[in-house]
Amino acid sequence: MEDSGLVHFDVPGMDVQLMIVIHMIGGLGNQMYQYAMYLKLKSLGKKVCIDVTDYMPYAWEAEPRSLDILRFTDADFERCTRLQRFLVKHDDPSFAGKVWRKLFGRGKHIYEEHQDYDPAVFELEKGYLDGFWNCEKYFYDIIPLLQEKFTFPKTIDIITPFHVNRMHEYDSIGIHIRRTDYVDDEHRWRYGGICTDQYYWNAIQYAQKFVKNPIYYVFTDDLDYANSKISMVVRGMFPPPEVILCDWNEKGNSIYDMLMMSHCKVMICANSTFSMWGARLSKREDKVMIRPFRHDNVQDFSVEYMKDAWKDWVLIKEDGTIV
Repeated sequence: MEDSGLVHFDVPGMDVQLMIVIHMIGGLGNQMYQYAMYLKLKSLGKKVCIDVTDYMPYAWEAEPRSLDILRFTDADFERCTRLQRFLVKHDDPSFAGKVWRKLFGRGKHIYEEHQDYDPAVFELEKGYLDGFWNCEKYFYDIIPLLQEKFTFPKTIDIITPFHVNRMHEYDSIGIHIRRTDYVDDEHRWRYGGICTDQYYWNAIQYAQKFVKNPIYYVFTDDLDYANSKISMVVRGMFPPPEVILCDWNEKGNSIYDMLMMSHCKVMICANSTFSMWGARLSKREDKVMIRPFRHDNVQDFSVEYMKDAWKDWVLIKEDGTIV
């Protein structure tokens, strides 16, 4: 019999079928990458669903962030059931789960992300995908579909729509500065030191080639730092350009910062999935997307690889070198 792409389990009194299950974890940017993998696999004719268990109140591996992917009005997907997750992972810590593992062993279909880009994932017909899948090469060909699916909710303020309109009337340059969790003791070793002053300075200089009278929009989680660093740089220009520190979309409304990023003519990203998605969702034909060469200090990729994996991006190293 031809393999239908489903894993069949004979459970007394139940007709259970398992497909490819994508584990959703992390903040909004990472959720969007996992959703992109979902859409890519569906485009290949795969049977696929998404496991959002970790965001639920009953989760035994609770995700501290919220399931913000649901804020997008058109990002629909099929959810993995608790039973499907259990049958593919066998990770329920309850007594019943322990008995099941004793009798049948642990899940045998877990596929963990182990490299930046792994085309073997497209050959899978069943299993549990555990990873972030944030290499653009995975979904480059369906970016227009993702731009349609990630439809932003209507804003609840009048400030954001006002600036969205201005971003198209004038030459807008967006700058994202992420600090809070990238400079603490737990995360500095991995994410710190990548978006240096030289990175931002050279990115701003490069952006000047595409604008005449720019307005700068600065998105940040550290207003004091941004004001003392980046804003000082651009305000030192002559004539001094207009600089807007975007500080009105807080906490649950941060998705509207991504909305504004998606309307900037030039977007200078941090090593952050959030601003990279903001740039990627832009439908402007004149857009320019700039990102750090590396996302974290663990990565060690060649220039040739990065240019192939991130085709439409301007890549800048920590020392300001444009590659």
